[in-house]
Amino acid sequence: MKFVRFIATLIVLLSFVALVCAQESAPNPGEAAKKTNARPANQTVNNTPDPFDGAPVEKMAGQCVTLETELGAIEIAMMPEVAPESVRNFLNLATTHSLDTTTFSRIVKDFVIQGGNLQTSEHWNLDLARRMSHKIPDEPGIVKHVRGIVSMARTEEANSATTHFFILVGNGSHLDGKFSAFGTVTKGIEVADAINHAPADGEKPEKPIKINRAVVAPCKK
Repeated sequence: MKFVRFIATLIVLLSFVALVCAQESAPNPGEAAKKTNARPANQTVNNTPDPFDGAPVEKMAGQCVTLETELGAIEIAMMPEVAPESVRNFLNLATTHSLDTTTFSRIVKDFVIQGGNLQTSEHWNLDLARRMSHKIPDEPGIVKHVRGIVSMARTEEANSATTHFFILVGNGSHLDGKFSAFGTVTKGIEVADAINHAPADGEKPEKPIKINRAVVAPCKK
């Protein structure tokens, strides 16, 4: 009998210890909710002015942006005299590294390649989201949309351009006077051609080509 009582007592004690351990290890519902809804430490919005904010045309003139892609480099000369806001926006995207690790997410065979979708970045954060929500005015100038021209992409709505841009590898005269041409490819148009001819499902590349980084520097004469 004593042995039976001992076994019964031992079972009760072990059950009590197991219950206490379970209560200590169970997550606090309030704490779990806090962690789920908490903003990551690195998810902060950068409110400091960008390098080309308020820059005059003279400062932006003569600047080139080189897109160093997985297939080679594409150099683009800016044209602030015809589209100052579009150029300012693009220069800021490049100098703040916002275009780094993004991809050319749309291609239309023998027509355009489109980049600037910041959601394709490997470093997507609140600052990139803010940039994608900032709309810039249309600047449909006299520049013809021919091969090598770089222009702002937008929806059918006027003044809806944000960060998306396209590079023409063919001619697009039907875009003249409607879209904001702001740059021209001075080197690497063959790289744009290679991106354009990559395998795709419709307009979606099977393996989008990445922009490793974008570099701003004075154009070399």
